[in-house]
Amino acid sequence: MLTLEDLLIRQGDFTLRASMEIQGPGIVAVIGPSGAGKSTLLAALAGFVTPEAGRILWDGRPLTGLPPAQRPMAMLFQDNNLFPHLTAAQNVALALTRRARPTAAQQEEVAQALARVGLEGLGDRKPGRLSGGQQGRVALARASLQRRPVLLLDEPFAALGPAMKADMLDLVAELSAAQGMLVLMVSHDPRDARRVAGRTILVAEGRADPPRDTSALFDDPPPALAAYLG
Repeated sequence: MLTLEDLLIRQGDFTLRASMEIQGPGIVAVIGPSGAGKSTLLAALAGFVTPEAGRILWDGRPLTGLPPAQRPMAMLFQDNNLFPHLTAAQNVALALTRRARPTAAQQEEVAQALARVGLEGLGDRKPGRLSGGQQGRVALARASLQRRPVLLLDEPFAALGPAMKADMLDLVAELSAAQGMLVLMVSHDPRDARRVAGRTILVAEGRADPPRDTSALFDDPPPALAAYLG
């Protein structure tokens, strides 16, 4: 379980407060107006932003102060963070080793991960020879091999068309179920949340609210969410 205890994030004039418990596994959407702090919240969970006060815990273990590599979280960014000079297989293998030549067992793990995301036979292609959706699949395969219990998605599929984005969301749902991951997914689109997220966190007016049932939240939105949805 991910716990946020009286968390306070302050950046200049911007403040965000959060106190909640998020039980895994499953997908939890994080939605709210632009600039409300959705990405900042995920960055704080991942260790890229330091809260001014409060604690972040995973299964009761404090994470505050730990560097990103020591947290039980993998994160996908909007640009997928792939190395352009490496092949798809080499990018995925970074989840397992920093060696130039992965072992035979590691190469097999990489091949299986690429196959799981629909990229069988494309491991030798560099990112420049892959479509945007395929690049997202490479990043997702790499995250799956990190075997972290929490996956943070900072809108990595925002630039994709509706059909391809839907395919990627369904793939995330499959991986979450197969690996028992808790997924926190930033989105501007309520349809994304309704498609795959059983619960949704509203970030608005300087506060991240505890997760609520997604359908109930959108069917009877609080004023901040109603104003955002229009």
